[in-house]
Amino acid sequence: MSQAAVEVKNLSVSFPGHGKSVIEAVKNVSFKLTPGKALGIVGESGSGKSVTARALLGLAGGQVTADVLNILGTDARKLPDAQWRELRGGKVAMILQDALNSLDPLRPIHREIADALPLARKARKHAAVEALRRVEMPNPTVRADQRSPQLSGGMRQRALIAQAMIGNPAVVVADEATTALDTRLTRLVLDQLHELTTQGIALAIISHDLAQIAQVADEIIVMRHGEIVEAGLTDQILERPSHDYTKQLLAAVPAGVPRFVPLAREVSQGATPQAGLPRSEASRKATDELAVEVTGLSKTFGDHVAVDDVSLSIGKGATLGLVGESGSGKTTTARMILGLTAPDTGTVHIFGEQFTPAKEIERRALRDRIGAIYQDPLASFDPRYSVSQILINALSQGTTSRARQYRKRAEELLETVELDSSVLSRYPRELSGGQRQRLAIARALAPEPDILILDEPVSALDVSVQATVLDLLDRIQLETATSYLFITHDLAVVEHMSDTIAVMTNGQLVETGIAEQILNHPRHTYTQELMAAAPTWGINRAS
Repeated sequence: MSQAAVEVKNLSVSFPGHGKSVIEAVKNVSFKLTPGKALGIVGESGSGKSVTARALLGLAGGQVTADVLNILGTDARKLPDAQWRELRGGKVAMILQDALNSLDPLRPIHREIADALPLARKARKHAAVEALRRVEMPNPTVRADQRSPQLSGGMRQRALIAQAMIGNPAVVVADEATTALDTRLTRLVLDQLHELTTQGIALAIISHDLAQIAQVADEIIVMRHGEIVEAGLTDQILERPSHDYTKQLLAAVPAGVPRFVPLAREVSQGATPQAGLPRSEASRKATDELAVEVTGLSKTFGDHVAVDDVSLSIGKGATLGLVGESGSGKTTTARMILGLTAPDTGTVHIFGEQFTPAKEIERRALRDRIGAIYQDPLASFDPRYSVSQILINALSQGTTSRARQYRKRAEELLETVELDSSVLSRYPRELSGGQRQRLAIARALAPEPDILILDEPVSALDVSVQATVLDLLDRIQLETATSYLFITHDLAVVEHMSDTIAVMTNGQLVETGIAEQILNHPRHTYTQELMAAAPTWGINRAS
């Protein structure tokens, strides 16, 4: 058996709380990372996964104690900063989730990737371009000279992966490394991570996507409240889990779960169980009315054709899932439907009335009928506003942020998305990822829209929080007949949420149809490639 590249025994990490209290983020965690093997770390938000991973790079930020913390033969328990810097990047690398905040927006990508290499400037840039090419960055020579705000989310994530791998590390910690990537590119990254293990690298992979973990990990540890509740071989954990919490996580995976069947299960003591949803679509009112009708939308930025003659429609109370690779034109299409980006050609009608092209004053009456929920709600909130001010601002259409007459309605919106009114005085950064996403939904619901554009609304959420949000969206649609355009990379999510599916690539709509037909009998070659790339495994849903 190979000697462990990383050995951890009874690792604990704590942070100062209020007053003299202490927050124990990680408690007595033990595991090994073996050369040529991958360890998957799973658990809901706040379970201690990322804090554990950061402790392997000296970045945990709190009080770290351990009986053993051995990294590549070095006792890392009391390493000075200088020696941690020698380990980080060269011998131990980390691929982070938040590419937007991890890349300096003022520096070209090639400098972010290769500046630490002991090479001449020209050689560093060449190495950066090659690293980008290995992760299939489109036009790597051009992208290398761009800055992170000029790249899509998927491109930024690929830049982070290139940055981590350029130093040929012996240990790689991948923390939600595929969050912003489409199905095909996720498969590429998973294959690359697996290839690393065949080269002898020791890998720790953290992901809320259990299907991805299944593709790469040899073993899995399941964390909850900072502790390991179950550990074992991947097949055993995913197919024959023994701990109730692991079973509940698996039950929350949307793969194969029909429309409107609830996903969320109680996963914490004292939690209020989710209200059951109807088990079929029987409660939805059948209607042929179109909420959204898009005809011939096109948009070019310079020499780049972002959207090319796209036409689609969404029925009242129905969901259209829009899938495709990063840069395929999905978000640009959504922005044109919302009236935020002017199309070069084409029209958008909302309940039969022309919304685009039109002057803003002409579509003001329709503006409140269409809302949006984005992947990164934190970036869309004004950090100076409390939860109360955010909701009141939405309710008052921006005319005030403190009007008392909106307080009761703000509390009702929070109740709708299962948030307690006690969060009204808090700020978005003080909320968890799941709470922020539910706040984003509450804000979008404030004007009582008939249509919601959801652009990757759950891709950054762990599986249990994702299940809660998806169940909430289902309930809202059943109760209000709201129409959804649901943009996602996750085919399991789009299968669970969609009535119809549209597939985009290179700015064009290549296939549209009933969800079952698109997912199980795709006609277009690109759709077939997407379906073949989707990570899957047989899930034991016993509870």
